[in-house]
Amino acid sequence: MRGLKSTLFFIVALGGLGAYIYFVTWKTPEGSGDSTTKPKDKVFASLAADKIEELKVSGSAGESTTLKKENGAWQMTQPVAAKADETETSGITSALTSLEISRVVDENPANLNDYGLSNPRIEIDFKAAGDKDYRKLLLGEKTPTGADLFAKRNDEKKVFLVQAFQEATFDKKTFDLRDKVLLKFERDKVDGIDVTAGGKALAFAKDGGDWKITKPVQVKGDFGTVEGLIGKLQNAAMKSIVADQPTPADLKKYGLDKPEATVNLAAGSAKATLIVGGKGENNAVYARDMSKPMVVTLDASLLDDLKKGADDYRRKDLFEFRAYNATRVEFTRGAQTIVFERVKGAKEGDADKWRRASPNAADADRDKVDALLAKLANMRASSFVESQAKTGLDKPALVVYAKFDDGKKEERISFGQVDKDVYATIPGASGAAKTDAADFTEALKSLDELVK
Repeated sequence: MRGLKSTLFFIVALGGLGAYIYFVTWKTPEGSGDSTTKPKDKVFASLAADKIEELKVSGSAGESTTLKKENGAWQMTQPVAAKADETETSGITSALTSLEISRVVDENPANLNDYGLSNPRIEIDFKAAGDKDYRKLLLGEKTPTGADLFAKRNDEKKVFLVQAFQEATFDKKTFDLRDKVLLKFERDKVDGIDVTAGGKALAFAKDGGDWKITKPVQVKGDFGTVEGLIGKLQNAAMKSIVADQPTPADLKKYGLDKPEATVNLAAGSAKATLIVGGKGENNAVYARDMSKPMVVTLDASLLDDLKKGADDYRRKDLFEFRAYNATRVEFTRGAQTIVFERVKGAKEGDADKWRRASPNAADADRDKVDALLAKLANMRASSFVESQAKTGLDKPALVVYAKFDDGKKEERISFGQVDKDVYATIPGASGAAKTDAADFTEALKSLDELVK
């Protein structure tokens, strides 16, 4: 009895599969041939993506969004006026131009309900240059296998199939299609940043091509780290919009009446301010661009970056010079001073040499000098102390004075040692940097090798 039931189930399933194959193929025109060996027709032949000027996207969520191209850029006009997401919008226009008909399933359908096209889940209306009326792409249900979607154009009766992966490109909500970058500013013009977060104040100012920390200490900033913060602010993308016109009660609810962080960006006379409030769902925080009323959510990692202290943004390299641009280096240990000078090659193409100028003038091993300078140039601060007290810097173990960039620049760094800890002076600051003792010991060994 059990075997009979299994056999009947198999027959029913096989019959269902056969019905589907018959359903999608029986009205295919004769002579159409094998679709795998014949080029497929485009849904919109001769359509160029850059000629599309208007879009109306109606997705399965019931939202309808209108976009227009203005001066070469896409703008959202309905249901709100906003800059459009160029990537999402271009994805739709490109898909419209490349969309192919996998197979025609019904040249003259009696009932579009059979395909989910009497009330399509997704509809894309568009106008290209020269079009008086909208052209439409209607997308209905998926086929039973899930590999294709039933589709039609507004100017034809026939129902055809398009590949189902295209659904993700066309099925967009309004939020998907709007530009999600929150703060608008010209990055290359930013010359000041002021951050208040976690009860601490931090400020940066542009100094020529470098960044300086001006609060809570005045020291050189690490260019890459500060620029990284600016990049994160510039690319901070909205995850959602939670209130278009928030009330004072809303601001309190989202923690924006007393923000966790406030950022002021200065770009010449232009200003931009971001405030970050409480935590939301899905690793998000509430935020607001103070030039707009709406409250949005951002990834919570931005707040973590804003809460970093000054030490995270300080320049960690002890030396600015590098082995390739140093021209003169002096090492002072107690009463002894050792001086190396770069000697240019006698003619073009000849390698530079190093000469020990003092003590006992003589040619120096170029590779060993370069290796010593590379070790020094790679030394970095692991932490900072506010005072030079108890650092050994009152009686330096080593002082390095370097000229570089053809003698146009110079710097002097002193090293102090207390037990197993090594400290270095910070140019322009009263404190000291703690550095790796092993790196310092290796540098001294290399120097000793050169003095022999």
